[in-house]
Amino acid sequence: MSNHQEELDRHFAWFEGKLPPKPAKFVGWLRRPSSRYARIPLAILLIVGGIFSFLPVLGLWMLPLGLLLFAQDVPVLQKPMARMFGWIERKWIERQRAKTMQ
Repeated sequence: MSNHQEELDRHFAWFEGKLPPKPAKFVGWLRRPSSRYARIPLAILLIVGGIFSFLPVLGLWMLPLGLLLFAQDVPVLQKPMARMFGWIERKWIERQRAKTMQ
C-alpha cells in the first residue's frame, strides 16, 4: 500500500468519525475492495453533481467526496487528493479551535 493510499485511508477514517453511525457504516462499506463496482459509479455521480452544484438539491460538497471515492481506485489521483484533504482537515481543525476560543 502506498503512502498516499495510507493518507487517504486516514482521511476517510477521520471523515467517518464525523458522520452519524448509519452514514459512517455506509462509507465504511464503500471503502472495502469488494465495493469497487458500487464505489466508481457513485463517485462519478457525485463528481457530476458537484459540477452542477448551481442546481437545487445538488451541492459543491459532492465534488470532493466524489474525487475522494474515485481516488481509492485511481492511483494518479491519490497524491493530490491526500494533499487536498490534508489541507481541508487542517482548516477544519483550525476553525473548530477558533470556535472554542470565542
